[in-house]
Amino acid sequence: MTDLNRLNRRHFLRTTSAAAAAGVFAGSSRFSLAADSPNERPVFATIGLRNQGWTITNKSTKFADFAAFADVDANVLGATNEKLKEKTGKAADGYDDYRKVLERDDIDAVMIATPDHWHTKVSVEAMLAGKDVYCEKPLTLTIAEGKLIEKIVKQTGRVFQVGTMQRTENDHRFLKAIALIRAGRIGDIRKVTCGINGATGSPVIPAIDVPEGLDWDMWLGPAPKASYRALPEIRQGYGGGVPLYTNCHYAWRNWYEYSGGQMNDWGAHHVDIATWALGAGETGPNKITPVSYSLPVEYKDGYPTVDDQYNTPTKFEIHANMPGDIPLVITSEGDNGILFEGTKGRFFVNRGRLSGKPVEDLESNPLPEGAVEEVYGGPVSENHTANFIAAMQSRQQPISDVWTHNRMLETCHLANIAIRLGRELNWDPQKREIVGDPEANSFLSRENRKGYEIDM
Repeated sequence: MTDLNRLNRRHFLRTTSAAAAAGVFAGSSRFSLAADSPNERPVFATIGLRNQGWTITNKSTKFADFAAFADVDANVLGATNEKLKEKTGKAADGYDDYRKVLERDDIDAVMIATPDHWHTKVSVEAMLAGKDVYCEKPLTLTIAEGKLIEKIVKQTGRVFQVGTMQRTENDHRFLKAIALIRAGRIGDIRKVTCGINGATGSPVIPAIDVPEGLDWDMWLGPAPKASYRALPEIRQGYGGGVPLYTNCHYAWRNWYEYSGGQMNDWGAHHVDIATWALGAGETGPNKITPVSYSLPVEYKDGYPTVDDQYNTPTKFEIHANMPGDIPLVITSEGDNGILFEGTKGRFFVNRGRLSGKPVEDLESNPLPEGAVEEVYGGPVSENHTANFIAAMQSRQQPISDVWTHNRMLETCHLANIAIRLGRELNWDPQKREIVGDPEANSFLSRENRKGYEIDM
């Protein structure tokens, strides 16, 4: 059994024990993975529908029936429901308030693809309402939010899948990379570099009227009160059809109020695989060093001094000291992907390629039979939703569990804190706190705006 699956199993046992004591754990499931058995298919709802919301819904219609959608933008809600009807022949019930979805007894699980600042509130309330949860990455806005989600998973016994799909999809390329490492093909790991791309700043973005159909106050939700901002130029390509420069649709990723910039966006993918490969899913770094970075606006005491421009880093090089004193470098430079360097060789992996001499050597010296399945912990699911539903059946935690995800994401959160404060941070991975730095520790949590506290 792999380290990851030992961890999953251990947390599963903790979860079931706590939930059984509370009398809330469901030990069996009424549905199966059979796509041709409509009476046994789980009933899903999606909360947050733009871009990734439709992507995960679209991928999941093979395995589940969608009975409800929720989004604070009426235009997005309507357009997504039309897509669902065109694909499946049936639209979902549409709501402007996700809480109406959670009130329904016929929903087995919710898929959450809201902006990051909404993830924790919706996830916690969904679990308390008896729903299993699939939530997009990055799971949290702060480290404290991660701890809360872990607590509620354990308390309720719900199954929780994080949407870090590189653990399952992309032709299993990342699983093969970890299998190479475990087979000793590069010897002992000496360094891991995660290239996650840089970002751009923005011009000054004026406050304007809220677009028709958008409930702006609800979109802000737990985040601080702010004006809606946008410039006329329209985004093209993925995420297109909305303002290129805004503090709302798509571009919210460039604001610390709602996200963590590239560090949490792409970092949640590549740092995840790197942490898994290093066997650090139960711990994390002990030191975070901001070697270099660029912020698009001026900061004071860790906070941007203006509110009308993007404020997350545009360039950076962060060194995380991982167990065994192995450096994990997170950089905006170079190719997007992960470079593993060991005592016997090196190779590179991303969503498009797995390359390097250890990979070329597989032609004459293939991996042992079952090596990829051993990394995964069993037969590899065809996609992330299939793994989620299989976990719903077994009542065990899936391949992207909240514990290993949060441990990985702590590295990204700490990197952002180090950049915001402009200094090295010493981290205690057992206590999960920053050592000797009260100011830095104040960034580990964030209060929700009044009226949008988590309903517990």
